[in-house]
Amino acid sequence: MRKLIRAYLEEEREFRVCGEAIDGFDVIDKAQNLKPDLIILEVSMPRMSGLEAAQKLKKLLPQTPIIVFTSYESMMRCFDAREIGVDAVLPKDRGVSLLKESVQALLTRQVPERLQVRRRRR
Repeated sequence: MRKLIRAYLEEEREFRVCGEAIDGFDVIDKAQNLKPDLIILEVSMPRMSGLEAAQKLKKLLPQTPIIVFTSYESMMRCFDAREIGVDAVLPKDRGVSLLKESVQALLTRQVPERLQVRRRRR
């Protein structure tokens, strides 16, 4: 899936994928070194979940937008992602075209209302 997403995003000249990670620990290490403009995570990753990685990344790189692109779109997982500060949670079954649109929107900070993630009020 990683390679398909990379190929799809790189079809656009404005995008350049600067790295790929094999698990949550690798994501954190590469993000610190590469300082990407945006990070795409999967919830289900070996050794450290995407949500755990997102939480650590938001502390290390708080201005870097994070998209969770997952097949595990349960309400609890989405709530967890929002609490962590993830910028968008997208189900894989909606397709990579929505992912591409979200990447573009977050990089230009023109996030359409339907992609915005809202924090729950307490």
